[in-house]
Amino acid sequence: MEMELTALHWIYVVFIALIIGFMVKRRDTTLICIIGIFLLALVATGSLASSISGIFNSFIFAITELMSTILIISIIVAMSTVLTKSGINDVMIAPFAKFIKNPTLAFWVIGIVMMVISWFFWPSPAVALLGAVLLPVALRAGLPALGVAMAMNLFGHGIALSGDFIIQAAPKLTGDAASIPVGDVIAASIPLVITMGVVTTLSAFILLKRDMKLGRIKADNEGFVQDQTFSENLLTLGQKKFFAVFIPIAFLLDVVALSILKLQGGDATALVGGTAVFILLILSLVAHKQQGLEKSTAYLIQGFQFGFKVFGPVIPIAAFFYLGDSGFNQIIGDYLPKTSLGIVNDLGAALAASVPLTKEIAAVTLTGIGAITGLDGSGFSGISLAGSVAKLFGTAIGGGTATLTALGQITAIWVGGGTLIPWALIPAAAICNVSPFELARRNLLPVTIGLAVTTIVAMFLI
Repeated sequence: MEMELTALHWIYVVFIALIIGFMVKRRDTTLICIIGIFLLALVATGSLASSISGIFNSFIFAITELMSTILIISIIVAMSTVLTKSGINDVMIAPFAKFIKNPTLAFWVIGIVMMVISWFFWPSPAVALLGAVLLPVALRAGLPALGVAMAMNLFGHGIALSGDFIIQAAPKLTGDAASIPVGDVIAASIPLVITMGVVTTLSAFILLKRDMKLGRIKADNEGFVQDQTFSENLLTLGQKKFFAVFIPIAFLLDVVALSILKLQGGDATALVGGTAVFILLILSLVAHKQQGLEKSTAYLIQGFQFGFKVFGPVIPIAAFFYLGDSGFNQIIGDYLPKTSLGIVNDLGAALAASVPLTKEIAAVTLTGIGAITGLDGSGFSGISLAGSVAKLFGTAIGGGTATLTALGQITAIWVGGGTLIPWALIPAAAICNVSPFELARRNLLPVTIGLAVTTIVAMFLI
């Protein structure tokens, strides 16, 4: 049976193109998404009041869907803040410093530690946790500050954030947009994350060592002043050592529980988030004593401010893309054709019936869309689009939706999450006292090589 496409389908397609176009031009897409929601509701209902209400309702729907993600990030940041202020992070990182004896070890030790910490604490807080302690050690070992920034970027904002296996914020966003389980996205992303990570970091390291040998980059720590003003004398050394052991053990037990109980998605996020809340409360009470109750609230407020600041731009975009699937009926109502399986599914079926789409074309297209949506410097604002398009293409070629979704997610986050876009590189660049534009330039070739190889691997996995 031929799929019936209505004006709603074409409006959705037009606004996807507009959103991509505005992202390419590095312009904000919030207004475009809101207009798209309004027009879809107006055409569907024919009511101005319902259309205006639809905008607000779509925001409520998006916030409801994203709330667990916003909460976990906010709580992790709040916990990281008290770790930094109490000086526990210094003690947690110190054992790794003894392994940093030369530039090669400095690059890989900092990178791997950054990756592991980022899985649990998110990359931006991890930069603060690592940078203040390991940067001086790396500089003394002969690794340039630019090399330190590259390691933290590629392993943290690249490998850890693009896979996001523990907190699972990214795969939830893309999985929801593609209407597939979070577990499917994670499983499909593992070989792609490994490929992208290995190829990119090896390329970056080889190019860095070459330029150090040729004298293009020199190991020089002049002008670097370590900022320790944020660390307060709140705990004794013994207390810091205790919590430096206790906290990793607590999260390792979470990992064991996730494996044994087979927890994924929201359940996994809840366990990690609950653990972080308990750690935050315990540290606040022990570190601040009589002021512990008030300080715990203050840390949570800081975390929520960060979470909503990061996800504020994501909400309107997610609201629009949720209309491509089941969100349409819940937000606007039952106005699609009776045979419709959702706007995105309908478009995919129509595309399959009219265009001979191959898995190679689908993979290259998802990589391109992921890269384009990452141009806004968020990494997250466009992955809902990647998930929607992956579902469309997966429907068209008869499979491979999870792999295409993972590919779009990985590409968007590597490009926009903090490895190529200068304004997304500011945390690592600032802590290392290097130019974010120079850091982006250094990352460009390794990341491009990694994306090319990962796209080819995806073609064989679809």
